[in-house]
Amino acid sequence: MSFDDIEPFDWTKRFFGRRGFFDDMFRGFDEMRREMESQFEDIEKRIPKDLVREYTTPAGGKVREVGPMVYGYSMTIGPDGKPKVREFGNVKPSRRFGGLMRPEISGETEPLVDVTTTDNEVKAVVEMPGVSKDKIKINVYDNRVEVKSEDPQRKYHRTFEILPETDIETAKSSFNNGILEITFKKKDQAKGKGKTIKVE
Repeated sequence: MSFDDIEPFDWTKRFFGRRGFFDDMFRGFDEMRREMESQFEDIEKRIPKDLVREYTTPAGGKVREVGPMVYGYSMTIGPDGKPKVREFGNVKPSRRFGGLMRPEISGETEPLVDVTTTDNEVKAVVEMPGVSKDKIKINVYDNRVEVKSEDPQRKYHRTFEILPETDIETAKSSFNNGILEITFKKKDQAKGKGKTIKVE
């Protein structure tokens, strides 16, 4: 018998026995592949219909596009020295449903929001690529801001908190290259400082 007559991976059995290292390794890869395929099939069943597009190519083939599906996070260190993590996207981390861990997928994408403050103003920067400014709606309440797009192709929606000292009557916004900036002045701090009264 020559070396060429040996069946593929048969040499592993000669050196490692019937259940050798490589047999276990390839069996493990096969199990991972099957598990990933079942996970993708499960995810595909739960994708919102507005994220699925089907069309026929000029050659007559059928194409099915799914997405976009986005998950990301931004981490910064706050003034108190503690890390602050902000998530964005339309895929939420896996949560337990009936014993299974499943990610939540939404038709609306939560954009990344960064809120900064100075002595005089509060500024929110919202990343909303791919939409035009006439499709953006902003609602401001006492301590929160709601931003959403009314574009069927790029649906964004996010509600975030602003500082209590934000003067919502002074809100101004601009939109350029997919970046929305909302700027507020702070309320007059002199009004809220209080007064010491002398007891007579």
